[in-house]
Amino acid sequence: MTGAEEFPLHLEVARAAARKTDASTVILDVGDVLSITGWFVITSGTSNRQVRAIAGGIEEDVFLAGGPKPVRVEGLDDGTWVLVDYGDVIVHIFDEETRAFYDLERLWRDVPVLDWQHDEA
Repeated sequence: MTGAEEFPLHLEVARAAARKTDASTVILDVGDVLSITGWFVITSGTSNRQVRAIAGGIEEDVFLAGGPKPVRVEGLDDGTWVLVDYGDVIVHIFDEETRAFYDLERLWRDVPVLDWQHDEA
């Protein structure tokens, strides 16, 4: 069993996001089309303050669960689109308007979407 199988970072990130927001949290399997990462986790908050809180909550929850610290975090000052880079997992946290504008789910519609909420049962 590899480290990724022992600690499914993409799932832990999605769970942490779901604890901070009621918005839809989506996991996209981009590993077959991108060489720089394996997963996108996309979520959103209703305000810049909530976006920043979601980012902080993800970092804290992942670390407390035994996961890594992010390689880089960008966008915290503005809070409309925060990117948390864990290497194999890239987390996109948007405010609602910015998520609708960029619509990454549509842009990456050809990649598999992980049904992570049902996989937890």
